[in-house]
Amino acid sequence: MMHETLPALVERALTDNSRPLEFFLREQSHLPGPRANLGLVGELSDELASMTTRRAHQVQEVLRSLTRDALAVESNSPAEFVALCGVVAMGACAAAHLDWASDVCDLLSRLARSTSWRVREGVATAYQHLLVAAPDLTLAYLLSLARSGDYLQQRACVAAVAEPRLLQTPAMKESALEIQAIVVRRFHEIPLSERKREDVRTLRQGLSYTLSVAAAALPEAGFALLRECASWGDPDITWIIRENLKKKRLLKFTEQTAYLSKMLA
Repeated sequence: MMHETLPALVERALTDNSRPLEFFLREQSHLPGPRANLGLVGELSDELASMTTRRAHQVQEVLRSLTRDALAVESNSPAEFVALCGVVAMGACAAAHLDWASDVCDLLSRLARSTSWRVREGVATAYQHLLVAAPDLTLAYLLSLARSGDYLQQRACVAAVAEPRLLQTPAMKESALEIQAIVVRRFHEIPLSERKREDVRTLRQGLSYTLSVAAAALPEAGFALLRECASWGDPDITWIIRENLKKKRLLKFTEQTAYLSKMLA
């Protein structure tokens, strides 16, 4: 249920003062704690997105205020929640006002470098809003970013397309798998001397589940990619594949998973 005070706070933020809204978000964040108030994240995104067409400039100002500290916000803090809300809402608002889509894709790629894992997850969610509303534009952007981006930007790309509900059309499935393939092959090229870097480890952790989402959506090509990866004998890639093989989404592919397990033995 919508928080009764949220529409009034959003209206005030759009009119003249976003501080009461930010205070409310902090108070309702559930942080510090193990799980942020994700329901409120969605409610705020919906509320701001509904205002975007009629009050575009005011919505932009609110989003700018919410995300001003997103690159270096303290983890597991109420301030982190405010930034998370702004990042996710940014994607929802761009999905409702597609003239913003290209600029928001660029901004999200910069926010993917945040020190906060929650903000980085918010970036993936924001891209998912755009994948629904503008799939061709967003997939083209993510494919380009996967080829040229840094480790954290690559992580945003693979996470954004690793959402089963989005992988319903052949184009979406094929592009999602292509993004996974680009990034895992780039990972294989990372010198072993760099593998302990925090941003590399973050990318490694992301790939430990995203490959299986793409493989489940497009099994023939997906398992071909996993077999290619298994043949490299790369210890980090081997760990990534083993982690993906643990996912329930691959349980029904008994023959393919058994073959991969033998390759990795």
